[in-house]
Amino acid sequence: MLTILGFAMIATFLVLIMTKKMSPIAALVLIPALFCVAVGQGAQLGDYVIEGVGNLAPTAAMLMFAIVYFGVMIDVGLFDPIVRGILKFCQADPMRIVVGTAVLAAIVSLDGDGSTTFMITVSAMYPLYKRLKMSLVVMTGVAATANGVMNTLPWGGPTARAATALKLDASEIFVPMIPALAMGLLAVFVLAYVLGLRERKRLGMLTLDEALAREPEPETVSAGAAGAGGEDRLRKGASASAGGTATGAGTDADAAADPAGGDDDEFQGLDPNRSTLRPKLYWFNAGLTAALLTAMIMELMPIPVLFLLGAALALTVNFPHMPDQRARIAAHADNVLNVSGMVFAAAVFTGVLTGTGMVENMADWVVGAVPDAMGPHMAIVTGLLSLPLTYFMSNDGFYFGVLPVLAEAGAAHGVSPLEIARASLAGQALHMSSPLVPAVYVLVGMAKVEFGDHTRFTVKWAVLTSLVVLAAGILFGIM
Repeated sequence: MLTILGFAMIATFLVLIMTKKMSPIAALVLIPALFCVAVGQGAQLGDYVIEGVGNLAPTAAMLMFAIVYFGVMIDVGLFDPIVRGILKFCQADPMRIVVGTAVLAAIVSLDGDGSTTFMITVSAMYPLYKRLKMSLVVMTGVAATANGVMNTLPWGGPTARAATALKLDASEIFVPMIPALAMGLLAVFVLAYVLGLRERKRLGMLTLDEALAREPEPETVSAGAAGAGGEDRLRKGASASAGGTATGAGTDADAAADPAGGDDDEFQGLDPNRSTLRPKLYWFNAGLTAALLTAMIMELMPIPVLFLLGAALALTVNFPHMPDQRARIAAHADNVLNVSGMVFAAAVFTGVLTGTGMVENMADWVVGAVPDAMGPHMAIVTGLLSLPLTYFMSNDGFYFGVLPVLAEAGAAHGVSPLEIARASLAGQALHMSSPLVPAVYVLVGMAKVEFGDHTRFTVKWAVLTSLVVLAAGILFGIM
């Protein structure tokens, strides 16, 4: 019964947010609460929620201060040269911009943190998509999929979890997987190229001067790539707040409506006259950011502590006067509230899913459903199962709860635990768009894209990328 209710809860949540019957925050809270009562454990709901909140509180704290930090870096002009350089190199060509998004996301992903990757990528690329009226869901889809492939780095999380769960060396898992992961990253670049060509066909090509002279439409904007029926659609976006943040407008499966922007929401990345610019402090801010990312990679301190210190230092040096500091914090308050609120709402979902035993029962059912005849092919089975399981549950749940069972089943048929561990990494391209991954809310929140629209657009491409990784692993004899 718990297995059925677990799948039903997840399916209900996904249907409601993808059809826009409920907001993600409301669905993340109310749906698990109802199902918790349905399984007869309503009295324990408070305990499950508190446990879930406690587990995700460090993540929420990290996101809060990271948004403030990178928001200040955008305000003071740290990313302006990057935006100008990319726009000049791309010559306002949508195809090159989409490919550039994939390349930038992949490079920044080397720090091993998805939230940081999305904040930097969106900060640099959003103004280009905004000015050229490109599909924002293309940006989020390409960035999430590229980060998902790169998330398999040993310090990214999944590889370390697999190594810990199966008592293996992380390098023995990761190094042989490099050719397969390279094919997955190549698939992302090909995807970006194809989506970019589609954007180019829809929008055409502009010169740099034409792009800079082009004014964003105040309310109604062109949707992204053609959706079902092959027609471009026009939709109204949500009004931006005074701080330049807004809830994204609705889009269909293959198109994202660009939200309307007030004065603060226009092409700020290239505005040379905004009062928050600090050109004399550019190298200080660049050095501070480099030091912060280096400290993250070297794990000198917990990431929430690093961003807390970084945000405080950035505000103090760039805006020494208290009214200016309050203004900068207020300008990014909407993003902070939306993202941190989403994380705490997700804590309710994960708390109920884990506390009631739904996750454990779902995993046992999936493993038990594998026919005995598939035993000699458990590596392939693991790779295929990694797609839905890492999407519907956390990496911790999959790698520490399910993977050991799959490895034991494989060992009974002579399949090496190393092959099982490598195959388990195949689904990471899809995992990064899971509603249980806090970083994805940073991505859609900063890009002002509805989560349901991002899901409908991205899932099919992420599944395809994951299958490329799995197929390459089999072809190269890695698994």
